[in-house]
Amino acid sequence: MLDDFPITLKAWCYSHRSALAGLLLFATSLLILVLFLTEPWPQNLDYHAFADPRPFIHVPNALNVLSNLPFALVGIIGLAVLRKRPGMSRELVTIYACFMAGLVCVALGSAYYHLHPGNNALVWDRLPMAVCFAAFTSIVVAERLGLGAGRTLFPWLLALAILSVLYWHWRDDLKLYLLVQFGPVLILPLIILTFRGPGTLWLWLTLAFYVLAKVLETWDARVYELSGTLLSGHTLKHLAAAAGALMLVLKLHWASTDDA
Repeated sequence: MLDDFPITLKAWCYSHRSALAGLLLFATSLLILVLFLTEPWPQNLDYHAFADPRPFIHVPNALNVLSNLPFALVGIIGLAVLRKRPGMSRELVTIYACFMAGLVCVALGSAYYHLHPGNNALVWDRLPMAVCFAAFTSIVVAERLGLGAGRTLFPWLLALAILSVLYWHWRDDLKLYLLVQFGPVLILPLIILTFRGPGTLWLWLTLAFYVLAKVLETWDARVYELSGTLLSGHTLKHLAAAAGALMLVLKLHWASTDDA
């Protein structure tokens, strides 16, 4: 019976997809309302004090800077894989390309930020990440709810993602950015469970690596201590997040043979 539980849950979600979609819309609306009725959430400046500040050849915070290289590699590989999928719709190609290009920009923006930790530099780290969040969400929606839904949603999500970073930097209020960052983690699992589509395993792995990355980021100093000052949680966060993006590239490569 336990072996059948995931299949049973998926079947139940699919048969009740209309009700779950309504619940999802209600929960999202409620979350947005709560966010805007609460006090501003300013950026904690302690965030910029990372556990591992060690330099290497005059590069400060060297491992936190250099560990961004995998983002660029995954993004470039993803763009190359995308060129080999001529049968994919132009709209979906555009969204995937934005995600992959966003990864390359994450590598550049995050490396720049870790060279000069501070709110002003952090803008260039968060802007491409927000673009990736918008693109990833739109990909799942397009492949699960329909290309039309994803095509319509993407420009709005992209605008919201960019606005969320600019709003944070202008008003020192993280609420909108946190919604853009964590909203997909809360919403997409329900969509993946409820609606059929390609690459289910790869999507779960993408989300799992992202959650792992956030845990490692939170435990930055603790991981640094446990590793004997070898690697910090933030350095490993970059590697875990890049691994999550790689799962989406693998999904793109194997999409025609994946089970929904």
